[in-house]
Amino acid sequence: MDRWIKPLLFLVFMILVCSVLGRVLTSGETLSEYAEQNPELAYAAPEQTDGSSASLADMPTASPQPAPSPTPSAIPVPKFSPLAEESDESVHYEEGFFYQPLTDVVTARITGLSYPVSDAIAPALSLQATNVVPDGTALAVSYDDLRYLNVLYYDFEGTVQIGEMICNKGIAQDLVEIFYELYLNEYQIEKIRLVDEYGGDDTASMLDNNTSCFNYRVVDGTDSLSKHALGCAIDINPFYNPYIVFNKDGSGETYISPEGSEIYADRSKDFPYKIDESDLCYQLFKEHGFTWGGNWNSCKDYQHFQKVVN
Repeated sequence: MDRWIKPLLFLVFMILVCSVLGRVLTSGETLSEYAEQNPELAYAAPEQTDGSSASLADMPTASPQPAPSPTPSAIPVPKFSPLAEESDESVHYEEGFFYQPLTDVVTARITGLSYPVSDAIAPALSLQATNVVPDGTALAVSYDDLRYLNVLYYDFEGTVQIGEMICNKGIAQDLVEIFYELYLNEYQIEKIRLVDEYGGDDTASMLDNNTSCFNYRVVDGTDSLSKHALGCAIDINPFYNPYIVFNKDGSGETYISPEGSEIYADRSKDFPYKIDESDLCYQLFKEHGFTWGGNWNSCKDYQHFQKVVN
């Protein structure tokens, strides 16, 4: 046994000596230490097949992602019509929904069209007057009784548009509140323009399915002033919700306006933009104290809402 101990001890001794010598000869560098001392070798770009070295610019990178398209709500939408003028008397309800007294610009726009002018003044207007009354005629409403409204709405394409109308000051607050709710619910209205864009012609306005309010005129087919003449009535999407006068003997419709809307006189049918008692438009106007022409007996005016003001 003693003869194997000495050789084993010698072998262990030699292993320890070799280990120490190896550590000294390599200066004790680890791989990380070697990399720090020789970065040009440790971090060299891989060689290309043609013998050239690849740079960082040659290395593949992730394709840049395109900027996200703006959502409809992020797309800026004009909030004011050209005739709107900010003033201390403007009453703002929500952004894009306000009313104000008629400015000189608006007054000039409607005089002789939706607002009547006397025989003596008519020739002096820059526009040809279509709404002329005899000199000295007492009008049922003055400029001061009226308000200019600016609203936003969704058209039939689902695009937000600016609408403008003139109404009696007694219903101005009602209308901005109603149209704001319609806007929030994306209720579609084809157009909301001043009837003056149609020369004050209510028939032309209805044919174009224009939603409008004030127009100093008589009830169609009569000599009586319409509630529109006071600015207390509004017609919504009129082509799809016609005005119908029945025969006195009950034999059926005798008159439907506007022309071409006869197909929409049958309210038992389903079609777009129809106003009935389940419609949001009807419900909002009803909540604000308006009466609906669709509930009348001797005639039906499905486009029409009106309210009595003091």
